[in-house]
Amino acid sequence: MRLIRQLLALISLALIAAGTAAQSFPSKSIRILVHFPAAGATDAVARILAQPLSQSLGQPVVIENRPGADGVIAGGEVMKASPDGYTLLLASQTAMLQVPLLKKSPPWDSTRDFTPIGLVGNYVFVFVADPQLHIKTGAEMVRYAKANPGKLNFGTYSSGGQLFLNQLKQSGLDIVQIPYKGEAPTIVDILGGRMQLTIATPTSSLQHIRAGKLQALAVLLPTRHALMPEVPTTVEAGLPPLSVATWAALFGPAGMPHEVVVRLNRELNAAIARPEIREQVDRQGFQLQSSTPEELGAFVKSQLAAWKKAFDDAGMKPE
Repeated sequence: MRLIRQLLALISLALIAAGTAAQSFPSKSIRILVHFPAAGATDAVARILAQPLSQSLGQPVVIENRPGADGVIAGGEVMKASPDGYTLLLASQTAMLQVPLLKKSPPWDSTRDFTPIGLVGNYVFVFVADPQLHIKTGAEMVRYAKANPGKLNFGTYSSGGQLFLNQLKQSGLDIVQIPYKGEAPTIVDILGGRMQLTIATPTSSLQHIRAGKLQALAVLLPTRHALMPEVPTTVEAGLPPLSVATWAALFGPAGMPHEVVVRLNRELNAAIARPEIREQVDRQGFQLQSSTPEELGAFVKSQLAAWKKAFDDAGMKPE
């Protein structure tokens, strides 16, 4: 009995300590890891949101880039971090869906090993080509690829790009995949004539499209986008549409205190709702969207099922 009372006392003290820590949160700077290099859309959105979050939380919110391995580097660091709310992950579907679905030995279970905090929004992607190819439409790209099998290279850095490429391959096109750690280096190589095709966000591509340094072939959306209304959708361009959503959300390690999660979600949603923040993010071609932690958790579960079907339909298997 004495041992049981001692154990209960220790548990009570731990709960009190956890509650006190949650009430005083945050008492130091918060790190948000991004699994893409600087200068891409995810990095830009993270840095835009960091400013209002720093103001409302009363502590610096620092963005740290940990690119590579489809998000395994950044995700692994956050997964192993103390679940106190001071180390977080701004993750795309690449880390949360592609990693557990397409690796034979997944490093994590997205529904078990992370705490969902809040949805951030959806990516806008445009299919672009090197203008030196003299390809201006989706139909011209298809004709070129069929006439030159294996001579077109497609740079991939996310699950959306890999899925779109596999859909092109399944339509009978022989296009070579070249993997990258992030969007920015992919665009650099296309501009330098070392890469020919990729999907890109307006953050990295729009200025180059307007300058004639990149050729926009299609937007990967059901309807045209306001930033580039002259660019057709994939369906209008005669290309296979991307069948799933591409998104980003904020996560922490598993086991975070409920009060800390609620506070972070409240401040994140407040930042997303600010008109000046939405205006800045809109210019990046990213569509902000908020959620509760519970809604994000349910969303991830539904997305795992949707992306598994999309990967299966595209012939993509765990490696």
